[in-house]
Amino acid sequence: MKTKHSVVLTDSREMREISNESIDLVVTSPPYPMIEMWDDLFSSLSPTGAGALKKGDGNAAFDAMHVELDRVWREVDRVLKPGAFACINIGDATRTIVGRFRLYPNHSRIVSAFRSLGFDCLPVIHWRKQTNAPNKFMGSGMLPSGAYVTLEHEYVLIFRKDTKRKFATDAEKSARMRSAFFWEERNKWFSDVWDFKGTVQGLNHGDLRSRSGAYPLELAYRLINMYSLYEDAVLDPFLGTGTTTLASIACGRNSIGIEIDRAFSSFIFEQAGSFLDIGNQMVSTRISDHGQFIATHTKSKGPVKYVNRPHGFPVVTRQETGLQLHRITQIVSSPDLPIQASYEPVGRLDDAAYAEKEKDVLHNTGVKRPDLYRY
Repeated sequence: MKTKHSVVLTDSREMREISNESIDLVVTSPPYPMIEMWDDLFSSLSPTGAGALKKGDGNAAFDAMHVELDRVWREVDRVLKPGAFACINIGDATRTIVGRFRLYPNHSRIVSAFRSLGFDCLPVIHWRKQTNAPNKFMGSGMLPSGAYVTLEHEYVLIFRKDTKRKFATDAEKSARMRSAFFWEERNKWFSDVWDFKGTVQGLNHGDLRSRSGAYPLELAYRLINMYSLYEDAVLDPFLGTGTTTLASIACGRNSIGIEIDRAFSSFIFEQAGSFLDIGNQMVSTRISDHGQFIATHTKSKGPVKYVNRPHGFPVVTRQETGLQLHRITQIVSSPDLPIQASYEPVGRLDDAAYAEKEKDVLHNTGVKRPDLYRY
């Protein structure tokens, strides 16, 4: 298996390089309207927004900034295949303008935009970003009634274009089975609350650091596994430091990243070139975590009923029996060409080995064998 990852330096409001209905999944985090670090960007895109900020009209500035994002969402609608998903990480903004403190509800404004395009709005994920701030409260402290609730979460908005994706051919059904995730991962990933820390940017360049707002690799990695198949095409219209590209490499998906700021491009290729060990560690962690889950499950509830065919480890459901994990063997990164990644299957078993391990599992002995999770 091989994947390609293109970085296109252009304005995502007009993604001419991408064909109609060619993308299987969008995972992105746009600049957040009314967060000061992105004022200059939005002001350069919208003279109306810039004028509103100068006048101290926060509501008008908020609306003008989202008008520019609406142009991106229309392009997302154009390039997504029917049945494909768009996952948008966004946070609301709080800000004091002309002495008035307000919430600017970015998530609800984006929901409205996608609804107007005809997308189905699905249940959202609340990503709880842990904070180490010693003083979380805002406003009047311990005195009523001027204190404000502190925002400690962001949203992952999930939209589907048209009806459910169809898997009609044997090849499509096989790809879907190979792209399955573990039962315990399903229970964790499809919860509406995700609780892990934000990412620390590894940027030596101070100016880049001030313009970056990347989400954690774990966030993109989960979404790509949840809503796409191996070798699908993933798009990020606001690539930034390249987190979606890295997650796509780890997941065995192709990707296209759109970025308007050329200063990020060299960093993206540098990140990809040194990502092989990190990407493979993510797969190893999934296997190790699954082994620990099976051991705990067997001890508390008894042995599971199924065996995964490609790897030979016990699994809870029949849908996991075709799950195939891959190890990255090579990443070729060059600013002049798409990033290319090559893979090999992890721990493929022959029929005799599979039969032996299946027999062990069904007789309640396989989970105790130390070699069961060595891949």
